Amino acid sequence: MASSPVLELWPTSDLEAVQTVIRAVYRQVLGNPHVMESERLVTAESQLCDRSISVREFVRAVAKSDFYRTRYFESCAPYRFVELNFLHLLGRAPQDQKEVSEHIVRCVAEGYDAEIDSYINSDEYQAAFGENIVPYYRGKNSEANPKQVGYNRIFAIDRGPAQVDSSVRSSQLVYAVAANAASAIKPSTSTVIGSGTEKRFKIVVAGSKFDGPRRVSATEYIVSASKMTPQIQRINRTSGKIVSITEIA
Repeated sequence: MASSPVLELWPTSDLEAVQTVIRAVYRQVLGNPHVMESERLVTAESQLCDRSISVREFVRAVAKSDFYRTRYFESCAPYRFVELNFLHLLGRAPQDQKEVSEHIVRCVAEGYDAEIDSYINSDEYQAAFGENIVPYYRGKNSEANPKQVGYNRIFAIDRGPAQVDSSVRSSQLVYAVAANAASAIKPSTSTVIGSGTEKRFKIVVAGSKFDGPRRVSATEYIVSASKMTPQIQRINRTSGKIVSITEIA
């Protein structure tokens, strides 16, 4: 992965530099899309140009826009939404199941805006980007990865400048995060849901309580790739511990 340029808006930056920052924010936060003129946030752009808001607040406006909400909240699986929030707003992959679960719970309990604010208002965002640096992919840097698995996970969700993030709607990290496993770096592939080629997985769970007390030490669930995210969410809600997730024929 190539080094990401650090773009910062200065009090002395001219209009051309501001426009460069605006384009960079759209590219980073929206996941490398094509933004039509009618989709641009004209008011927020104007406020950034006259410095009545900071880059941080422009990032917040873009992340709360209808463009972002439609493509990543309403159209993606919950795990995918959260992993892309980490990528777009903090520039890294989620480190563990606890991080992902906290954000899913917040989104359900407090709503979409609170979920977006939790990244942008965080101490991590402030330390990494402050008020006027455009967020960038920093997952390859040690300070963004207290755990070694973070290095591989950033490659799993950031596949280079040619990828448009909204084209991938299923989680790329659901197994690795849930099972606390390393992510293999593989070429990106496409799965046609419902085509008969969709992968299936066996989830082994200890301690879950779906249907009252159970006498067995472990429960197995066979799920398709498209159903894995809601199944894991259900397991988490019942305090079950995922022992393993394995692909089956």
